[in-house]
Amino acid sequence: MALLRATLPTFFLHLCLLNWSAWAKVELTMHEAVEVYLGDSAQIPCQYSFTDADNEPSFVMIQWFVRAAGNSARMRIFYGDGSQQVVDNNTDYSGRIEVTSDQQGTRLTIQDVQLYDEREFFCQVNGLAAGNAEGKTHLRVFAPPEAPVIEGVLTGISMTNEVPSKVASCEARNGFPKPNITWYRDSMPLVPAPGNVNILILVTQQSSDFFSVQSTLEYKVLKEDKDARFSCEVSFFVPGAIRTVESSSINITVHYPTTMVELWKESPQGLVKEGDTVELRCQGDGNPPPSFIFNREQELDVDLESNHSDVLMLSPVSRKDSGIYQCLPVDTDDDSEVKGEMQLTVHYLDPAVVVPKDSEFMLKGEDLTATCNALSSLKTATVWYKDGKQVGKGNTLHLKDAAYETTGEYICEVTVPSLPALHTSGSVHIIVQGGPQVVGEEQEVQLEEATGRMVNLSCEAQGHPLPSISWNIVGSQNWHEVVSKANEHMTHSVVSVKVTSDISAQCNASNDMGTEVKAFSIKAIPRVTSAAPVYPVEGSGVIIVGIILSLLLLAILGSVLYFLHKKGKIPCGRSGKQEISTKEKTTKDDIVVEMTTNTKNEETVLLKAVNGDKKGPNNQ
Repeated sequence: MALLRATLPTFFLHLCLLNWSAWAKVELTMHEAVEVYLGDSAQIPCQYSFTDADNEPSFVMIQWFVRAAGNSARMRIFYGDGSQQVVDNNTDYSGRIEVTSDQQGTRLTIQDVQLYDEREFFCQVNGLAAGNAEGKTHLRVFAPPEAPVIEGVLTGISMTNEVPSKVASCEARNGFPKPNITWYRDSMPLVPAPGNVNILILVTQQSSDFFSVQSTLEYKVLKEDKDARFSCEVSFFVPGAIRTVESSSINITVHYPTTMVELWKESPQGLVKEGDTVELRCQGDGNPPPSFIFNREQELDVDLESNHSDVLMLSPVSRKDSGIYQCLPVDTDDDSEVKGEMQLTVHYLDPAVVVPKDSEFMLKGEDLTATCNALSSLKTATVWYKDGKQVGKGNTLHLKDAAYETTGEYICEVTVPSLPALHTSGSVHIIVQGGPQVVGEEQEVQLEEATGRMVNLSCEAQGHPLPSISWNIVGSQNWHEVVSKANEHMTHSVVSVKVTSDISAQCNASNDMGTEVKAFSIKAIPRVTSAAPVYPVEGSGVIIVGIILSLLLLAILGSVLYFLHKKGKIPCGRSGKQEISTKEKTTKDDIVVEMTTNTKNEETVLLKAVNGDKKGPNNQ
């Protein structure tokens, strides 16, 4: 027994040496891993050679084994030797594998690789006395996941939260092996940081062995994150590389308190005048946009009606609405100094006050100063008008040496150049009083007219009170008034007088302030007539007497025509003809005939319209 105990160790050592010698006769090479996409074909090579060239085996047996997932036991899936090739039945690879062999080695081909094919495959070569060897390759299967899907929170996130808030979630589905998710803010990666960034990972493996990864980002937002873009990126293994796919980016809603408020006038544009509708708008930088309350600095304890909106309507405004307006956000503390302010000035122009007002009486020749003033918040410009024509500028109008033409309505228009919509006006009616004044330069008119003719005498007078006109006519009883009219400034009268002899006429214009007379002197000129005597003739001398009488008549006619031409009865024109007509009776449209003798003793017949100027011959 003692001898047996002494020889056993030596026996086992010799047996081990024999086994090492046998294994060492075969050199076998395999890849550590083979990588393949799901559904593709995988080829696992197994290269071998016998080291003893003098002892080449006549029989080589090749077997392929696979180690089942989660089990240390191996299962054969293929057997082959020089005489047969056998794929084992009732395995996961029956019908899916093919083994090709040559003198250099053997190759296992797996069709339609599945996820569960990620195992260790063993190649065993046995040359009997020539030796045997075994190697293994790890088959790795890859399935890229679906594109990542990111979802941001729908509600706003307050920056006042003390702990990180959920910002978004990202999910990558159906990948193998397990994909990884990385978060980015504006293309910068986010890493977990206590109190600021938390990243929660949830991994699920389905029955089909696919992995789905869901990542949730918790982030302590700041105000500047309102413009930030968040995204996630999934990274996963593929044969021989690592690939990444980025999700779309999202923006989150950040809630932050109001730190600045602005108040401005939305409408109307430009200066504000009384009667306008004013819209004041308030805006703060908080999110969500706050509601506001409005008040005036003069009445801070009185809230103006605005329904807590961002608009204050004032309609219609008056000068009392001028002042400093404020708007304060409702969501701020009472002690907060966050507010918006603006100065509102409502411009005005009061009605014009004219002195003297209404009507003012002046005596002819007097001077008058009228003023026009309108109280305004802006600089004004004043212009005076009479009968639509400008007669002065400035708030003072000077009327000097008043005449009857001065009478009338004077309107002052007050405008605001910087705000044309503001304008007002006032007026004063000036009445110039005085005695009558006969229109025309001559106070005495001398006329000559043929006896029996009708002459129209015209007289116009102005004054205030309005004068009345009366006539005194000496030398003719045959006269009557054909025109009598008056307006607020003038009285006009025309009489028609038949010339029977020399006439003296007076036009008397009078009112309470006095009387003025215009005189007319008409010299009557007898009419000239001629008749040719007719002498009867008898016997043979009738023809001779007729010829003599004809010559005498022609001579007399020539003398008469020459006389009439010299007297002006037949004026010469371009045509050499002039029709002469005498009307025995005139109307208000008749022609006034005035006759006088000049220094050359030539008679001139002047034809004047009734309303025309009455001028003596010396003024012709």
